[in-house]
Amino acid sequence: MTEPLKANRGPSAGPENRAALIAAARAVFDEHGMDAPLSAVARRAGVGQGSLYRHFPDRFSLALAVFEENMAEIEEMAARPESTLRDIANLVTHQTEGTASFIQVAAANPPDGRVAEFEQRLRAVFEAKWDTSDELVGGETTLDDLMLAIAMIAGMAAQWPRDQRHAVAEASWRLLLRGLAS
Repeated sequence: MTEPLKANRGPSAGPENRAALIAAARAVFDEHGMDAPLSAVARRAGVGQGSLYRHFPDRFSLALAVFEENMAEIEEMAARPESTLRDIANLVTHQTEGTASFIQVAAANPPDGRVAEFEQRLRAVFEAKWDTSDELVGGETTLDDLMLAIAMIAGMAAQWPRDQRHAVAEASWRLLLRGLAS
């Protein structure tokens, strides 16, 4: 049974609809992958497809909006003085488990400035928290090493069913920590 659409409230509903679409996309993409019908996203958000396309002209733009929320959460954590490099890497890994399909979409699209911006922001977060006494990195580990490790884990997680991604990510970290922390 499909959910009934909300009554059209005009432009005043824009911000609420956008937030509902992002939340719905996060859930739908997590459950069914990036190839899930966008109509499923609109339905879950309780809006029409016209509203979806007014906010997000294509699937990639919608995926980027989901990822923007993830990046904001990472930056919020990094702003807390007590957060560590490992805390942030754990958060990134957790987010990757839920949005693994985004990695596939980003890799399949030609170089996009919006993706490069996320990478720069993530690098800035890690640089601000860089501490070789952290259990995550050793004295010879570089930021490029850490970024590569995260990309490898994200790529690996994307290959597994949702219910197995956490175990795969944890096993990957255990293996990679042997090299990163030395």
